[in-house]
Amino acid sequence: MDEVLIGSVLASTLRLTTPLLLCALAGLVAERSGVVDIGLEGKMLFAAFAAAAAASVSQSTGLGLMAAIAVACALSLLHGFACVTHRGDQVISGVAINMVAAGLTVVLGIAWFAQGGQTPPVDASVRLTALVPAYAEPLAGHWFDTVIGHGLLSHNILVYVAFALVGGMWFFLQRTKPGLRLRAVGENPAMVDAAGVSVPLLRYGALLINGALCGLAGSYLVLAQNASFSANMTAGRGFIALAAMIFGKWKPLPTMFACLLFGFLDALAIRMQGVALPAALGGGEVPVQLIQALPYLLTVILLAGFIGQALAPKALGRPYVKER
Repeated sequence: MDEVLIGSVLASTLRLTTPLLLCALAGLVAERSGVVDIGLEGKMLFAAFAAAAAASVSQSTGLGLMAAIAVACALSLLHGFACVTHRGDQVISGVAINMVAAGLTVVLGIAWFAQGGQTPPVDASVRLTALVPAYAEPLAGHWFDTVIGHGLLSHNILVYVAFALVGGMWFFLQRTKPGLRLRAVGENPAMVDAAGVSVPLLRYGALLINGALCGLAGSYLVLAQNASFSANMTAGRGFIALAAMIFGKWKPLPTMFACLLFGFLDALAIRMQGVALPAALGGGEVPVQLIQALPYLLTVILLAGFIGQALAPKALGRPYVKER
């Protein structure tokens, strides 16, 4: 295969994996604490809107990132208020967040910007750019420049942060006292409570981390991938991230590989657009609808084949009632 094609597919895979990975890690930390988070899609969508609105108005990357994180954390705290404090149904709360985000982002976009639910384009000077600009475009020639250079070194800082967080999340959950307590509260909250540690406090802390990661995922969509916010621009990425987390068995490293698989398929689908079918299959171009459906078909196939082997935290989805 041509080295330019390899470098381009590798670069696209990493770029498309980044929001999935950040969102999947957000779901992982919440669910390891025992809180089901179906609302990843809604948090990422609202964070994308907040980042686009703040960055386009203020012309500041930092304010865009902070707005996205603040909005996503607020939604996570709202989820915690309903499910941790008042012991509401965690699935229903997450679905409600998704529905509110899908509708309210469009309403606010129309009210504030009068562009049919979209935001004004974010200026190029505000958007996240490659840390090594020399490799931003694939260059035919030397193998290192095209595959390693463009494939691995042409990305913005959030791409590298996302993959670094995989190791950070593993270390936090496996080697730190707060991480071990967080894992314990997802398995046996009564034991944690008996040890004198607050179960609600641990779960709220996990939800704040969850919100920060969803904020980064949403801001990436408008500060790195697209120039502005559009209605439902997350396009199911939150649900794919949730599937990747389950496929990864609630563990950071397997979750990363699952996200890479989805990102690779998405990158491959983009490259396949306009590709002609073999004459034996009737010729003509591969249908765009089929290409766009490939990541979602893979989600269903993987979940159907592996969901039975993935053991969720034992206290996942169960509100904790303190014994008297």
